[in-house]
Order: sequence, then C-alpha cells, then structure tokens
Amino acid sequence: MAPPVPLLAVRGSDGTSLLRGPPHCEPHCVCVRVCGRDCRPSRCVTFSTDGTLFGWCNGQNVSIVNPSDGAVVSTFDLPKTALLEFSPLNNILVTWQLYTSKRRRGTNLQLWELRSGRLIKALYQKKVESWCPSWSEDEKICVRIVNNELHFYEDNDFDSIANKLHMQKVSDFALSPGGQPSKVAVYVPGSKGAPSFVRLYQYPAFGGPTAALANKSFFKADRVMMQWNKKASAVLVTASTEVDKTGASYYGEQTLHYLGVNGETALVQLSKNGPIYDVAWSPSSTEFCVVYGFMPAKATVFNLKCDPVYDFGTGPRNAAYYSPQGHILILAGFGNLRGQMEVWDVKNYKQVSKSQAPDATHFSWCPDGEHIVTATCSPRLRVSNGYKIWHYTGSVLQKWDVAAGSELWEVRWQSLPDGSFPKRPIKYQAAPSQLGSTQAPPTQAYRPPALRHLPATPSSKLEAKPEPEPPTDPAAVSNSQSEASIGDPEVEKKIKNLKKVKAGLFL
Repeated sequence: MAPPVPLLAVRGSDGTSLLRGPPHCEPHCVCVRVCGRDCRPSRCVTFSTDGTLFGWCNGQNVSIVNPSDGAVVSTFDLPKTALLEFSPLNNILVTWQLYTSKRRRGTNLQLWELRSGRLIKALYQKKVESWCPSWSEDEKICVRIVNNELHFYEDNDFDSIANKLHMQKVSDFALSPGGQPSKVAVYVPGSKGAPSFVRLYQYPAFGGPTAALANKSFFKADRVMMQWNKKASAVLVTASTEVDKTGASYYGEQTLHYLGVNGETALVQLSKNGPIYDVAWSPSSTEFCVVYGFMPAKATVFNLKCDPVYDFGTGPRNAAYYSPQGHILILAGFGNLRGQMEVWDVKNYKQVSKSQAPDATHFSWCPDGEHIVTATCSPRLRVSNGYKIWHYTGSVLQKWDVAAGSELWEVRWQSLPDGSFPKRPIKYQAAPSQLGSTQAPPTQAYRPPALRHLPATPSSKLEAKPEPEPPTDPAAVSNSQSEASIGDPEVEKKIKNLKKVKAGLFL
C-alpha cells in the first residue's frame, strides 16, 4: 500500500489554504472546493492526531472537515475562538477564548462532543499556558490543573472528578504519552529555602510516602520544562532561573535533570558552561540530544545513563530536531543566528549536508522523514514572509513568498499515525532541484568598514577567533587514549608508583 501524501496548512492574512505535497506543494482540490472561497483570516488551525480531521476558525465560526474528501463534520458558532485542539481519538473538540471578567461565569474553555456538536463541559482557564486538558492515548484518563492540584477524569466523564493529586503549590505537570498505565510528572517550586522537586506517579497510586516512582530535588529553578520520551520510561527536566546571579549569562541559569520510572535520577553533566538552548528526545527513546553552552554552542547525544555518546563539537546552533523515524538529526541556529542547518546521519554520526535558511522563524519535519519546511512568519518578522520546502540533503524544492502587503502567520504539516512512512536509506547526494541548494557560506572575521577596501592582513592587535571544536566520539577517544598509554615508559612508571602508594596506604 502506497504511503499517504501529507498536507501542509498555510495560514495568513489572505486566508487559510491546504497544500498537497511534497516535494511540490500544490493547492489541495478538497480545500479549493470546501474552504477555498473563504479568504477571511483565520485565528487558528489544527489537525487531529491521526490527520483525519482539520479545523480552523475564521472569526465567524469554527469549521471541522475531513481533509481527504472535504466532508464537513461539524460547525460551531464560536467567532472568538483563539485556540483549537482535538482529543487523541477525535471524540472531543476543545476550544479556548481569551478570558475576560465580563464573560458569563468566566467559561472560556469549552469541551464539545465532536460528532453531535453537544457542549459537554464549560470551564474557565485564565492563562494560556497549559490551556488544554491532557489525555492518555486511549482517552481513558484526562487531567488538568486547577488551583494547585490535578483533577483526573475517566472515560470522558467530566461531571465527576475521578481522582485528585493535591500537593502544596503544584505549578506544572506532564502526562505520559501512550496508553495505560498512565504516569504523570509533577513539579513543585521551592520556597523558604526548600528545594524545588519533580516527582513521577503512576495513576491512580498517589497516596503514601512510597507512591512516587521517582523524585528529584534541585535548587535554582523558577520554572521547568518536562519532556517524556516516546515509550514513557523517562522524563527530562530543564530547570531555569530568570536571573543568573553570577552575571555570566543574560538568559539566567539552566540545569538538566533525568528521571526514570524505575527510580533512577541524575543530573546531566554538560561539558561547557552557558545556557541550555534545546533538549530533544530521539523517537527511539534510548537517547537524547542537548544543545548548550555559550556561543558557539555544543551539541551532545546522551544515552539513558546520561553518558555522552557523541559530541558534535561547537557551532552556531540553538535547536535540535530528530526526524519522525529517528534516523536523521538536524542541528540548526535560528532567531538571532543565520539559520545554519547541519544534517547528521544518527546511526553512523556522519554529516549529510549543511545549508542555510536565513530569517527562518519556523522549522518542522514532514511526517515522511524526507522533507522539511522552514518559514518566515509574522509577527516575528513582518518582511520577507514565505516558506521553503527542503529535502534533507540541502536542496530547496519549492519557494513561496507572500504577495506585497500580505503576511504569513503559520504553516503546519498534517499529523499522521506512527508507521505511516518507513525508514528509508539515507542519501548523501543532493536531491535534484531547479532551485539548487543554499550551502552555508564560510564564516569570515569581522572587519571595520574603514578597512574593508584594503587587502586582508593579519594583525597582532586583533585577538584571533577561537576555532570551532570538531565532532568527537567520547568512546573512541577513551579507547585511543588507553591504547596510546600501553607501552609508554612514562605512563607505566606513573602507574607503578601509584600502585606502590596505594600499597603503602593499606599496610
């Protein structure tokens, strides 16, 4: 059976459209028939987890369609909807509107039965952070945070709370992916000299001092980001402070902690000081990549024992993206960097390509694991809005720029179930393209404008820019050092003296 062709949703000031692709994304005939005439700007768009539903709000109503045939599933009269989300099995649609005190009863969060359009529950949710309830994959459990405690619902019955997890000042949580048994990570910030901590629980065993599967305490944490791996066997916790009291970093201080459901915990040791820009789990759930350190930043892959597996050296990067199949890793530098993208073969740790996407504000993998999209979106950047479709070998397959006076707000790939696309062999030769590729230009030392017309000559007054560190394999380095020490008279002499010292200590 041939794999499906993913869709790309494009939302901007000229309306919302669905494109069929890649490599060349063209208007989807269903979109032209169903929503192509609706050119009103949309507040939000979303796909369901399995990609069988597409929803958007155009400022007048919320529309839900089947993107494969264009059949209208439901329409809701909710003109002020700002956010949309589907439950994992597409039974419930969640809508959120900006909270105002004038709204009756403050119910700005609504849960709708998708097929019938019936309102199941109306709640209030002031903050946009963690606005959407979290479901287990089978929708057996749903959880949301209310007044420093977690409320659990079972089988989508929101009329009664099935269970509660109450801890003093609970400020964040993360529900594990997958089905039963469900696990939840809970964060409690420190106060009055007490440390902050994260605990793991398995639903519904919340009572008793030994109920927690794992517990990790730490200081210097104003907020945390908790990330489960795909198999729900471990959590990575990035703890951050707003201010670095030492003055070394503008971004505050960050530390990375590991918690396993088997009770193991660890502080991930990073070999370079500075911010932690990004942490990404591999889809295999057996390793993770961390981008960290003052620029040029380092990137290192760790295993579940928090030991370094491979060090990519230093470079202008602040993000890491694994392909959906987990066989390719892209290290990129966006934001205030020039948009360099390094593509790596994860199995062999060999670089596939290096290209540049300047001014990109968005990056995402296509579900096929072959293509990516980068986009320059408003309001982050209001000029040069548009998107590019790439092959991971560095070729630009399609480029689209918005018309003058228009803006691009969002691009989003259609979600598809795991296993929809097989893992294909990695290619090192650039894919054919009429647009070519955008290889990253070599970096050059800065020269003042008054000296740029003169030939470049080395100056002793200028401090040389440090060379970037090359990629290294920690295991290979350790083995080579061990082999080099064998037969070295000086090393053997030091070892012999050390043995004598130890023998004297134990006499």
